[in-house]
Amino acid sequence: MKKTKIIMGMPITVEVVDTISGSDLDSVFKYFKSVDERFSTYKTTSEISKINKGLPKKQWSPQMKAVLDLCEETKRLTKGYFDIHYQGKLDPSGLVKGWSVNNAAQMLLDKGLKNFYIEAGGDIQAQGMNPGGQPWAVGIRNPFDIHEIIKAVRLNNQGMATSGTYIRGQHIYNPHNIAQEITNVKSLSVIADNVYEADRYATAAFAMGDNGISFIEATPGLEGYMVNSEKIATYTSGFEGYVENDA
Repeated sequence: MKKTKIIMGMPITVEVVDTISGSDLDSVFKYFKSVDERFSTYKTTSEISKINKGLPKKQWSPQMKAVLDLCEETKRLTKGYFDIHYQGKLDPSGLVKGWSVNNAAQMLLDKGLKNFYIEAGGDIQAQGMNPGGQPWAVGIRNPFDIHEIIKAVRLNNQGMATSGTYIRGQHIYNPHNIAQEITNVKSLSVIADNVYEADRYATAAFAMGDNGISFIEATPGLEGYMVNSEKIATYTSGFEGYVENDA
């Protein structure tokens, strides 16, 4: 069963190879809607918007406190390159998407499902096997031509996330030098044990510019693929182990 819905301003796709009821699948999309209602910086009624307008910390939900704690942990682990503070407001978007996909995957695992795929705006969790009995094939887009796939990787019980400016423009910044736009890196994809780890580290590594791929190389459990403004790809030492072909 496969279904796609527009939630959080992006297409979210869930494909389950195992037998699943329509209500169980709908519960996953209902969860994503609840995440959007709580964390969207575009909705004036969301909890994060209310916090940015002065909602006292004692009124914050446990989910909000948990996510903001994870953001602080990520800031520490990335030497400040992941920072949700911007112009006096909080924006945990660089972590929430991967975090929510990972939670949705856990919902399906808790139901006993083993073979499925969840994607939200390029953040992917791939569990088990695809309908053909193979690890899930995931494409990395050419940031200079989004209709072209430049690498295809195979994932099995892993997550992948890509950060870049080729679709949304300059929305990632270097917290250590906010005024300087990141123009030398066009996209950076990260593979990790789960999409939560892939997403938060992809965001931070992209903010590092040219040094991002070296950071991914040095961080245990991560592999990465970076395309710079000169159309040159650089990847970590273990990345080729995931590559299906030289598409």
